[in-house]
Amino acid sequence: MPGLTIGDSVPNLQVQTNQGNFKLHDFIGDSWTIIFSHPGDFTPVCTTELGKMAAYVPEFDKREVKLLGLSCDDVKSHNEWIKDIEAYIPGGKVSYPIIADPNREIIKQLNMVDPDEKDSSGKQLPSRALHIVGPDHQVKLSFLYPASTGRNMDEVVRALDSLQKAMKHKVATPANWKQGDPVVISPSVSSDQAKEMFPQGFQTVDLPSKKEYLRFTNV
Repeated sequence: MPGLTIGDSVPNLQVQTNQGNFKLHDFIGDSWTIIFSHPGDFTPVCTTELGKMAAYVPEFDKREVKLLGLSCDDVKSHNEWIKDIEAYIPGGKVSYPIIADPNREIIKQLNMVDPDEKDSSGKQLPSRALHIVGPDHQVKLSFLYPASTGRNMDEVVRALDSLQKAMKHKVATPANWKQGDPVVISPSVSSDQAKEMFPQGFQTVDLPSKKEYLRFTNV
C-alpha cells in the first residue's frame, strides 16, 4: 500500500525533538516546511547533509521555510551528534529541530522507511527522504535517495524556488531551470488570459505542430 506522497496531508503526529515536543501541524503552521530523514546519528553522509542544511539556513530563511530533521536515534544522541555536525561546518549552526524516532514509528507514517537498510538488531532504518510541505500541510515534492547517496542542497533550493514560483504565478519551470531563468505559462491559461496575467509579455515558440503551448515569460 503506498505511503505518504505528493498531494497527501502530513499526519499531525506528536513528535519528540532535541528542541522539545510538538505536533507537526503546530510546527508547520502556515509556512513552507522541509522534513528530511537520515539513516542514523554519527554516520558520515548524514553528518555532511545536516551540516550543509545548517549552512543553507540563511537561504531557507529568505524563503520563509522551516526545517525539520529526523533520525532514528534518541534526543540525547542527537544533542551529542550536533557537536560533530557543527564542528564539520565551521560557522554553521544546527538551529533546526531533529525528531527522535527510536521505535521507527514516525518513519513509517511519513513514508521514510528504507526497504533494504537495517540496523544490527534487524530494525528498519530511515531512508534518505525529503518532503517539501506547503502552507496547507500537503506534500508538494518528495526526494528519495539510497543511504549511499547524499543529497544536493542546491537542488533542494532550486526545487523549492520552482514550487513557490508556480504557486504564486500560475507558471511551471522547464528543464534545468534556475532562479532568474524564464518560466513556462501553464497550458490551462489561454492566450487572452496570458496577456492579462503577464503584461510584461511572453514568447510563444513556433513548433512544427503549430500548437501554441510552449510559452515563455519572466516573473
